[in-house]
Amino acid sequence: MIALRGLTIAVVLCGGLVLPAFGAEVLGHNVRPERRDATEDQIRQLQVPPGFTVDVLARNLGNPRMMAVADDGMVYVSRPGSDDVVALKVREGRADGPPRPVLSGLDKAHGLALVRGRLYVAGVKKVVAADLGSSTLEWRTVVDGLPDGGQHGRRTIGIGPDGLLYISIGSSCNTCDETNPEHATLLKAPLDGGARTVFARGLRNTIGFAWHPDTRELWGMDHGSDWRGDDQPPEELNRLVDGGDYGWPLCFGDRQPDPLFDSQKVQDKAAHCRQTVAATLRYQAHSAPIAMVFYTGTQFPAEYRHDAFVAMRGSWNRQPPTGYKVVRIRFKDGRPTGFEDFLGTFLIEGGAAHFGRVAGLAVANDGALLVSDDTNGVIYRVAYSGPPR
Repeated sequence: MIALRGLTIAVVLCGGLVLPAFGAEVLGHNVRPERRDATEDQIRQLQVPPGFTVDVLARNLGNPRMMAVADDGMVYVSRPGSDDVVALKVREGRADGPPRPVLSGLDKAHGLALVRGRLYVAGVKKVVAADLGSSTLEWRTVVDGLPDGGQHGRRTIGIGPDGLLYISIGSSCNTCDETNPEHATLLKAPLDGGARTVFARGLRNTIGFAWHPDTRELWGMDHGSDWRGDDQPPEELNRLVDGGDYGWPLCFGDRQPDPLFDSQKVQDKAAHCRQTVAATLRYQAHSAPIAMVFYTGTQFPAEYRHDAFVAMRGSWNRQPPTGYKVVRIRFKDGRPTGFEDFLGTFLIEGGAAHFGRVAGLAVANDGALLVSDDTNGVIYRVAYSGPPR
């Protein structure tokens, strides 16, 4: 059972529920497509633009999530289900040998960042780092005492053009008044440790974020709250700025007040929302954006350069299901203009099943796009082999 604003509501698997909200009815669903194996036949049906191919880089990896690619082509992969990070040596577009353990024992090891030969890994409560050139890796804690994970314990990290470490801290809940001011934020801290500050707030769970290679502006995809209907609130593409408030838990989309939640901290919700930062672009609710990466390679046609890719892991709170694919965000003169499908979909059987939930993204040194699936333990390699355009 779920209690919401004085209402007690039964949730039925693969069914729906109706939430009365200010005279309106909001229909919510709990629909979880069944997992199927990623067979060669299934993989062949994946749709990509003309000239692109999809192959398997590696299999049997457990639950691979985030990835980072070193200068020597080594692919580092986090596996929060087993609290570790492994390394894959790649040769001619395939993993050459089994994964090599790199780090173990970090609670929900997830976010990865790599700079000047040093690998940073984010767990729930801390970020650790080690120099990869050493024969024996010596991990040391650079950020500690992060908030409890709650509903969103998988942290992601990035290193900005300013040389600082950025850490995504999701909300502890679906919608609530957080008691810890670091929840539902993006933090920044020195790379070698030291005092951290809140860079942006009002972000329910901005796991995927990245800096545009030309403008150096920071962009991120934020998750909307659940149980607001099949088509709201939207997933948001935000331009993230220092001091920005992006509205959660009271506002979403174009600063629209959430009709199902009132805060004890705010008397005038509409007035509060007008002071927040509106989303730059909106995407289908419940798609669950996970990773985001700008394309900086040269293998793809020139029109892809400095566009972004986003892994939409896929819904559980919508009927019909959505996501389960990789989308492209087109940018023009440094500004996003829209979304389009790039790889997918992994949904089959009319949405009743799937053979992959995409999670991590990385651009390999040869310009291919790497895509991890954390349910079937596969990393895919999307390459361009068509004629120049």
